[in-house]
Amino acid sequence: MMPWSRRLPLFLLLWSLLLPVMAQAQTRAWLDRDRVELGETATLNVETDQAGVDAPDWSPLDRDFTVSGHTSSRRIESVNGRTQARTLFAVALQPRREGLVTVPALRVGSERTQPLTMTVSPASTAPARAGAVTFIEAEADSQQAYVQQAIGYVLRLYYATPLVSGQLEQPQPEGASLQRIGNDLQYSRDIDGRRYTVVERRFLLIPERSGTLTVPGAQFTGRGSGSFFDDVFGNGSRILRASGAPRFLEIAPIPDGAPQPWLPLRGLDVRYLQTPQSARVGEAATVVMELRADGATGAQIVAPELQVDGAQVFAEPPEIEEHFDRGRPQVRLTRRFSIVPARAGRLQVRGPQLQWWDVRAGSARTASLPDFGLEVEGGSAAPAADAVPAAPVTAATGDDQDWIRVPGVQGEVRPWAVATVLFALLWLGTLVWALQRRPVAKSDPPGAATPADCASDAARLRRLRLALDTADLGEVGDALCRLASPPAADLDALRAQLADPAQRAAIDMLQRARWAGGDAAAARSAVREVFADGLRRPPAAASAKPSPLPPLYPE
Repeated sequence: MMPWSRRLPLFLLLWSLLLPVMAQAQTRAWLDRDRVELGETATLNVETDQAGVDAPDWSPLDRDFTVSGHTSSRRIESVNGRTQARTLFAVALQPRREGLVTVPALRVGSERTQPLTMTVSPASTAPARAGAVTFIEAEADSQQAYVQQAIGYVLRLYYATPLVSGQLEQPQPEGASLQRIGNDLQYSRDIDGRRYTVVERRFLLIPERSGTLTVPGAQFTGRGSGSFFDDVFGNGSRILRASGAPRFLEIAPIPDGAPQPWLPLRGLDVRYLQTPQSARVGEAATVVMELRADGATGAQIVAPELQVDGAQVFAEPPEIEEHFDRGRPQVRLTRRFSIVPARAGRLQVRGPQLQWWDVRAGSARTASLPDFGLEVEGGSAAPAADAVPAAPVTAATGDDQDWIRVPGVQGEVRPWAVATVLFALLWLGTLVWALQRRPVAKSDPPGAATPADCASDAARLRRLRLALDTADLGEVGDALCRLASPPAADLDALRAQLADPAQRAAIDMLQRARWAGGDAAAARSAVREVFADGLRRPPAAASAKPSPLPPLYPE
């Protein structure tokens, strides 16, 4: 194994070679839709981050397309603290013929885009309301469906005059959910010699009960630019209104004996994208699986699973891509599995089986992948059955002279790593030895004076002055109690030891300031003044005079 110190320069060299390639400008092209009818348009978008480039040369498109509607825009974005400008060019393409038409590669600055393909179908019959200035067309991908089947519902607004403003509304049906999918598409279409702009809005319709489902017609209200007479005699605009016809769908219940979970589809394909040829014990082997569903959403698809005996299987979250094709939802699901064998030998991987309902044939079907086998070799660190006991720690030779082999550890270990472990063990041993030799502190008897209590009177007074300047009233009281030797239990006990009425009054003011809302500043000032020289206690004889009253509490 090459030491890391030798691999680091090679890694830096490779990174320096890859960095300029990664920093190169990125240019890409895409179509807003790759299936159109003859007479319709699709938008070709070309985006680049090259600085100061002109619009692409569109002339290669003239052979198969009529090009119109040239637009461009520029945006600036910041990614990881780096500012980057991107320019977007767009044109409308109207195919000149039917079939599979290729959008050729285009040169943008110093780069070229990738070629694209477009499927052009024959022009459909004109909508029933064609000829009006504006009208609405609605289409469902199936007139007969099952409960919980995902139905593609497409709404199209046609208008033959430029719009100033407008609002398109689609009411919700009863007994089904209607959810808008994606952004609106906008393109042009020639109908009976008249040029219409089309706004296409896509929905996902999922019936919730069987019977006849009525989808209300959409409503449009807008304002368009008027004709010459409108400009002269009016305000230059005209009111536009359009109403769509309601759609009626027949919804069948879930068939008896249908597979569960219920998954109605038009088609389901599943395949392996990657399968391992061999594996080793304790090392992960990767399996990648792809699933394509026609007529479903990602939420309806149950992610496939792998079952392997004699190995652990770790499945990553599935990657789901959703799009509309031929007026209905499509799903592409990709999932990656990591298989970690536990023993050597032949390992059998069982392919998944997914049950679904074919809505066109009205029958249950199963999509499955074949089983495959893996030859698993023993791990590099696994000892053989008749292997001799491991040798003690020794230094390697040859190219691995900077490594140390440790029994029971896979791979080699650096000398500094071993030294770090030894140093940590020595430090822990020293800590345990010090804790064992530390003498156990004996508990002080009740009433015994602590070192702080044995401090000089001057130190106690300094502590009191510091508490009066910086601490709260509770700490001031503690400092007062510590003036006595031994310290008083509380301020009441200290007051009983005092002979000076002024000191007693100062303690009363401190108590009122702490517990009865008294003046804290006045209490601090009184304590500072009367206790400046310490405690003033009565003589011993006077303090020993018995009280004429019996004690309140027994001794």
